[in-house]
Amino acid sequence: MDPELLERITARRAELDELEEELAQRLAEVRAERDELAVAERVLERMSEQLTDERASAAPAPGQVGGRPVLLIPHRTSGVEETTLPPDYQRILTAVGQAAGPVMARQVGDALGIDVNVRAKLEPLRGKLVRLVDRGWLRKLPDGRFTTRL
Repeated sequence: MDPELLERITARRAELDELEEELAQRLAEVRAERDELAVAERVLERMSEQLTDERASAAPAPGQVGGRPVLLIPHRTSGVEETTLPPDYQRILTAVGQAAGPVMARQVGDALGIDVNVRAKLEPLRGKLVRLVDRGWLRKLPDGRFTTRL
């Protein structure tokens, strides 16, 4: 046998062994990353399910008081339109939106034709305004005036 040829074969075998080792290491890295991605995907799916369940349970559900259904004001979120609100609340939103700027509860009452000099008629309106603020439909300024959300 030719010693030079034998040396070349041995050198090539060493190169291939080294390449095999590199490829095995790279394959192990790829498999580890793929496993990590699978775990991340499962965690994301689980978190999405939990968020969906939380949102569903946090969404206002129709309630009953004294055996009668009560309309609850939904939180303002994407996909929830003003038309889902009861007509009184829609009129309040319209009155605030049509005002030249932030308004007091009395000004909203005037726009709606409510006798604002009678406290018993003004306070329920103020309560509705505050409820719209709490649900994200309106914004209340520090001075007590109400304005539309941006």
